[in-house]
Amino acid sequence: MGFETLHEQWLASHLKRRTGERRNRLLRGHGHGERLFLKRVWWPLYGHFDHLHPEYEVADWRGQPYFVDFAWIRGQCRIAFEIKGYGPHVQQADRTRYRRELNRETFLQTLGYRVVSIPYDDLEESPETTRFLIRSLMAPYMAADGEDVSSPLEREVLRYAMLAGEVRPVDLVRKLSMNKRTAVKILRRLCDKGKLRPIMRGAGVRIARYEWVRSLENETIW
Repeated sequence: MGFETLHEQWLASHLKRRTGERRNRLLRGHGHGERLFLKRVWWPLYGHFDHLHPEYEVADWRGQPYFVDFAWIRGQCRIAFEIKGYGPHVQQADRTRYRRELNRETFLQTLGYRVVSIPYDDLEESPETTRFLIRSLMAPYMAADGEDVSSPLEREVLRYAMLAGEVRPVDLVRKLSMNKRTAVKILRRLCDKGKLRPIMRGAGVRIARYEWVRSLENETIW
């Protein structure tokens, strides 16, 4: 299922669950910049929108409703993503609004959110930079579930594989100061658990490297 279809279904499901101003805010607020973030950053990285909430309502320190562009919520983990345009923040008339926005972001931190500000210009001009940063940020939360990957070494290897995309035993020896025999054993174990996939070399008789298997069940909280 492609981006457009899944995005439409995801948005419709959130609209169906909302009423009043919360629904109107989603209709008004989920605009070009938000869609660009999903299409050029989130979708290429994860291929789904699970646990991601658009125009998510929270109360600020005055008890006033405030809508975050996106909130990723999984268990006790809460990450707020805000798409930042350049223009409104440099105009004199918007200085009061800008101060309130910064104060709200600080208040979100007190509520347990990690706040991530994303420049709109990067979504237009260099989305690969944003993808790299988001993937690095989210890796500890999406690396593996506790039941399937219980070994601390397995978690470290899987985290490295997620960030790098592909991994070789020699990479683990260099980056994680791991014995080569141990590295190969862990890589094979993660393949058995469906977390990694071997990439064959030449005629397919020798494993050259391993790649992370992107799937819903492999993207659970750290």
